[in-house]
Amino acid sequence: MSISTTLKSIQDIMRKDVGVDGDAQRIGQLVWMLFLKIYDDKETEYELLQEDFRSPIPEHLRWRNWAADPEGMTGDELLDFVNNTLFPKLKNLQARGDDRRAYVIRAVFEDAYNYMKSGHLMRQVINRICEGIDFNKAQDRHLFGDLYEQILRDLQSAGNAGEYYTPRPVTQFMVDMVAPRLGEQIMDPACGTGGFLACAIEHVRRHHVKTVEHERQLQASIHGVEKKPLPHLLCTTNMILHGIDVPTNVRHDNTLARPLRDYGPRDRVDVILTNPPFGGMEEDGIESNFPAAFRTRETADLFLVLIMHLLKDGGRAAVVLPDGTLFGEGIKTRIKEQLLATCNLHTVVRLPNGVFNPYTGIKTNLLFFTKGSPTEDIWFYEHPYPPGYKNYSKTRPMRTEEFAAEKAWWGGDERSGRVENEYAWKVSADDIRARNYNLDCKNPHSPEQASHDPDTLLADYTQLQQRIADTRNQLKAALAAALEGKA
Repeated sequence: MSISTTLKSIQDIMRKDVGVDGDAQRIGQLVWMLFLKIYDDKETEYELLQEDFRSPIPEHLRWRNWAADPEGMTGDELLDFVNNTLFPKLKNLQARGDDRRAYVIRAVFEDAYNYMKSGHLMRQVINRICEGIDFNKAQDRHLFGDLYEQILRDLQSAGNAGEYYTPRPVTQFMVDMVAPRLGEQIMDPACGTGGFLACAIEHVRRHHVKTVEHERQLQASIHGVEKKPLPHLLCTTNMILHGIDVPTNVRHDNTLARPLRDYGPRDRVDVILTNPPFGGMEEDGIESNFPAAFRTRETADLFLVLIMHLLKDGGRAAVVLPDGTLFGEGIKTRIKEQLLATCNLHTVVRLPNGVFNPYTGIKTNLLFFTKGSPTEDIWFYEHPYPPGYKNYSKTRPMRTEEFAAEKAWWGGDERSGRVENEYAWKVSADDIRARNYNLDCKNPHSPEQASHDPDTLLADYTQLQQRIADTRNQLKAALAAALEGKA
């Protein structure tokens, strides 16, 4: 049975349980079970490699000792064990000495819940997981990517998947262009399910890791923070499967909740890769953690301020931001002024509509910048649809190879030899300042492209209103003439 078939059959069983209400609860239920199964498989590996390995989980709570036997606990006995023994113990798990793995498990279960009401159905789910998934098999571990993608697609119907998921081609392109290196501290301050971190791990391993010491360096260099419990649980699982054995640097927290002034030199990082939530508002009081000039409740704007602050001098960032950040005024203008004054915003890749469908139809951009020197020129690159495409969809998603043209044009680490073409153009920082820091720069090679410049939009709106008034007056005159004729 394939992993996707196993997942479908598990969810079909869960739908029969009266305690599991909707997709979000069903996925939350599935993920804590998968975590324990994956962790148990990893412990089997540790036991083979480390003679003195000792699990941080008490023996009777390890998956192999209560779940793995298909004829084991079921019904009320299983339900009582999970609700009254397993969850309370794992939520309060204490570390032995300096074994940090207990902290990881405790953090995972801190906000996890058992929603199932039927112990018999729970036994069926557990048995399907045991039968269908073995992460000590290379093939199953490789196929976790498919399972992970399917879970994310299912989250879509829960109504909040857009907060968690960045398409893999976008993630891969951003990581490849920033090119994190061994020894650099890599961070995603809104890490969701860990897509950017996983991609960065793969990149560093592929290009730089040659020894056990290199691997140790890599493991200590990955940092993530996620506000919501379900994606944090998925991220922790994802990190373990990507070989980060003790992902204590992936925290369940809100990076915006800490006053900006409290982030000191020790918190600075070399690389930030992120797709911060946009379109939402932070809770009251969060904005007071930021300097008065940048106070707003718009999440994406606050994250941009935080990212600038967290980067070391010479640090590099790639950030997904909506069109509204580019052309917005007021506080957004001040934030962009700060960005261009303190960082070299060297590249903006403008993505077409539909990249994040069906999560959001908002147009998005990829901003690449380096901290420590002001911006002199900004290169813009308008990512085109592939031939024959008018939009992206489930059956025609964005593909990794679409970014080959950008990569060929990029010019390597030094970004040398860039030339204007039908998709690429350069704008000076002086021109941006003259535009009041409006970064919504129209492609000069695509005159038919819509503009979001506020002055242009207001002029178009005024003309439209005038045409409406003229048409209204003509209708009034025609009606009046018709009524006079009847009279």
